[in-house]
Amino acid sequence: MKFKLVLLYLFIGIGISFSQANPLPDGFVYIDAKIPGVVYEIRYAGSNNFIGKPVRGYKAAQAILSEPAARALARVQQEFIRKDYMLKIFDAYRPQTAVNHFIEWARDRNDTLMKSKFYPKVAKKDLFEFGYIASRSGHSRGSTVDLTIIHVENCEEVDMGSSYDFFGEISHHNTSQITEEQRKNRELLKSIMRKYGFRSYSEEWWHYTFTPEPYPDTYFDFPVK
Repeated sequence: MKFKLVLLYLFIGIGISFSQANPLPDGFVYIDAKIPGVVYEIRYAGSNNFIGKPVRGYKAAQAILSEPAARALARVQQEFIRKDYMLKIFDAYRPQTAVNHFIEWARDRNDTLMKSKFYPKVAKKDLFEFGYIASRSGHSRGSTVDLTIIHVENCEEVDMGSSYDFFGEISHHNTSQITEEQRKNRELLKSIMRKYGFRSYSEEWWHYTFTPEPYPDTYFDFPVK
């Protein structure tokens, strides 16, 4: 009953996304087709991101994954629901066009519009070296997702100690800059993601890749729409 009430609440008022009638390559699905009612905040489709503008390749605030990864993520959602949490998706499949936009942005050392919010203590020239941006992203292989968990009762994000896409040591899994409660929250997310086949990334608490990846050597470039 609680799950049905949560979905009804989501449907009537907090801006979730539904899968669109757009064809996808074989093997890919919209996440909300596998997890009805999943909450999206697709940052790269808007301006609340480290670039400060919509990223090329994102034509809609949608989230796409390989079908095996999406099926596994649906099981993650089911387990979190039993614990009074739900998933919130920030990004999933990322076209190579978007990655190229990141590279182009990184080369412009004068464009630091969002530095104070997303990378205040990291020089822009070091973003590649420190692993925050890559010329080839695992997201483009279709089985990586950026996410957090929210409370069922009010849809507020669980406190993870740093915000999504904050480039700094505080976002690392082994950081000493967060409280014990924040560490427990990260460990809860990590433990359940790993249970269903998602491996974590040491530099970013929100970043998980489903294994085995169905397309480990292919970097796709169809748009998110």
